[in-house]
Amino acid sequence: MLKKTLGSLAVLMTVFWMVGYSAEPLRAAEEAPAARGSLQPSVVERSVVSAGDTARLEHVLAKVRRGEPIVVGVIGGSITAGARASRVDRRWGDLVAKWWRERFPKTDIQFVNAGIGATGSDIGAHRAAKHLISRRPDLVVVEYAVNDGGSKMASETLEGMVRQILKQPNQPAVMLLFMMNKHGQNVQGMHIPVGRHYGLTMVSYRDAFWPEIEAGRLAWEDIEADEVHPNDRGHQYAADLVTSAIEKVLADLPGDAELAETPPLPAPMISDVFEHVRIFSADDIKPVVNRGWERLDDHVYAGRFGPGWRTETPGSVLEFEVEASAVSIMFWRIKGAMGVAEARVDDGPPVKCDAWFGADWGGYTPFQLVARDLKPGRHRLVITLLDEKNKASTGHEFRLHAIMLAGVEEDREKEEPGS
Repeated sequence: MLKKTLGSLAVLMTVFWMVGYSAEPLRAAEEAPAARGSLQPSVVERSVVSAGDTARLEHVLAKVRRGEPIVVGVIGGSITAGARASRVDRRWGDLVAKWWRERFPKTDIQFVNAGIGATGSDIGAHRAAKHLISRRPDLVVVEYAVNDGGSKMASETLEGMVRQILKQPNQPAVMLLFMMNKHGQNVQGMHIPVGRHYGLTMVSYRDAFWPEIEAGRLAWEDIEADEVHPNDRGHQYAADLVTSAIEKVLADLPGDAELAETPPLPAPMISDVFEHVRIFSADDIKPVVNRGWERLDDHVYAGRFGPGWRTETPGSVLEFEVEASAVSIMFWRIKGAMGVAEARVDDGPPVKCDAWFGADWGGYTPFQLVARDLKPGRHRLVITLLDEKNKASTGHEFRLHAIMLAGVEEDREKEEPGS
């Protein structure tokens, strides 16, 4: 029951505001942000799930202490993207970047916010290279504990993304931030083992504030704007928890000659399937068969993932040739004249994808695994628009946004000599 509740809440909480979403957060009633440093020491201490192995973070701090430029990055769902923050500069990620700039005013601190609402670690693992790693971040804070559902994929895809970041030549540091919903729930229990395996610093907004709410010392509305998205005060508190963990490392930072060596990347805890990924738009992959589909450019997600494909004609077929051990797709769901498509790989079982969504507040793009544990070699991904549809829908439109591959053997082979 809990697994079902977490999964449905993850969708509800991250997508109800998504129509026309851009990098700008929704305008909320402007909150008076909390003064930095106003948190009780006991609350900050309670937030620390694990200090982790801080060698990577020490090297980042030493780098900026020497006056060398760094890039701070964040990746996550709508909380990270900034939903319900009253201004862009009041998003928790921007406030973390602000701390770095104020602490090291003579150093160039670049910031990249790779948050996209209604996405979890599954999509995050496939898009991290394009949206985040390409900017060569020195520090990455990952926030997916609310968006990820209760499936094993939450841990496996998070691990894949963490491995992608940690293996970069500049040896970036990674931290995990665990937010929560209005019931005090998240899937940090599934993320923590991954964090411990890789020695990551982990801080929990949930562990910090849920006991305060349960005890009546704090109201949900004091720090949250809706069922899951923080208000300005909540964003400030989230940033304070992250920067407090960094400050603790900074306070004991050794000289450059005494810095510990960065630990090697350990063997996978679950798998390295989602470490080796590709994501393809209509600009990146051409179908070997196209009957009835057209290019889709004018959509909110085209700017993030590139153009996709659309059709309204049942029986329309798209067929792609792919090489990977896991194949997934992204498609658009919204309350409208939307249809149902069937996706399958080779002669595997078909997966139905219903593009009709019952809520009135907007739409989102879900992750759909089509097949995994495929044998090496070429496979055929076939997507067919069916004649069936949700009984409440008035049409058959289907919008395919991306093809996602994981366990890409070519990528593994390229890394093998240096592994």
